[in-house]
Amino acid sequence: MKKIILSVSNDLHSDQRVHRCAQTLHEAGVSVTVVGRLRKHSPEMPLRDYATHRINLLFDSGFLFYAELNFRLFFYLLFKRSDALLANDLDTLLPNYLVSKLRSSTLFYDSHEYFTEVPELINRPRVQWIWKRIESAIVPKLTDMYTVNDSIAGLYEKAYGLQVKVVRNVPFRYTASKISRSDLGLPDDKRIVIIQGAGINIDRGTEEAMEAILHVDNAMLLIAGSGDVIPILKKRAEAAEFKGKVMFFDRQPYNKLMACTAVCDLGLSLDKNTNLNYYYSLPNKLFDYIQAGIPVLASDLPEVSNIVLTHRVGEITATHEPKTLAKMIEHLLDDKINSVYKANCRKAAEALCWENERNTLLEIVGLSKEQNS
Repeated sequence: MKKIILSVSNDLHSDQRVHRCAQTLHEAGVSVTVVGRLRKHSPEMPLRDYATHRINLLFDSGFLFYAELNFRLFFYLLFKRSDALLANDLDTLLPNYLVSKLRSSTLFYDSHEYFTEVPELINRPRVQWIWKRIESAIVPKLTDMYTVNDSIAGLYEKAYGLQVKVVRNVPFRYTASKISRSDLGLPDDKRIVIIQGAGINIDRGTEEAMEAILHVDNAMLLIAGSGDVIPILKKRAEAAEFKGKVMFFDRQPYNKLMACTAVCDLGLSLDKNTNLNYYYSLPNKLFDYIQAGIPVLASDLPEVSNIVLTHRVGEITATHEPKTLAKMIEHLLDDKINSVYKANCRKAAEALCWENERNTLLEIVGLSKEQNS
């Protein structure tokens, strides 16, 4: 394989999974181009070692967006030379599949989540039906598919009878920066709890985390990232009782996000069991917290619980009731308990890193470690 094109429906800026995959393939000697879309307020792309291309679409959301994206992506892929295509998630799979058949090229499929059960679809049965039809028409014909964890792989295997490999969302090994709290505009005299990510949406537990922090003395909540619930949270934070208790950091480069995370005392991962996608999720932020060396308080979801309890990097909550969360946060902020979990995070970080996980990706695409040593 000499040239591969990776496709994704986002603006590329904050998609660390796609970046890690592209960087790994580039370092293995493959010519890589990553294709996404350009949004009205998309930040400038960070410097990459591989090529990127962002399609400027007329529509930003809804049916017309997806129709235009698939149409434009089809013709882009059709007229660009490549030896292989890599579709990221179901919303880019159709044009990749069609072009792979027309050009007899290899197709890899990376499902970042259990797409047809995401919250945006479960209450829209007609739209969900369309995506399920696309999935059921194409996925059984695939030979090279991988996803983010064993649970989701099992769901696809049961539904379509194919073997699905697993490449987890673990980050590169983190090297501590010299950035301090004061450099970031954060207080030195408070304990800081963080919830971060590019999908801070409804049913991710952030609303309850805000209410919980009101009951934790000398502590504040840092909400770092983007998502559809952020405007609601900012409005709530205008209330007088939240003064000095909540701060917001907008979406930012990954290195700065990790620097913010590393100066905090506790990380939250509080996704709710409201849909199959959340129930079987294994969020990026969980591994980011571990790499940053901070303990985790996480909701009781199977894949998340397995990581937290196996590596003893934090504790699990069976409830989102704010006062109960507050007690657990207070417990995990205790100096002695916090230091034990931090030590465990440092050990876990050595295993749960992309430097180890990348070998699975190389095997999937036929570039074994031995071939590139």
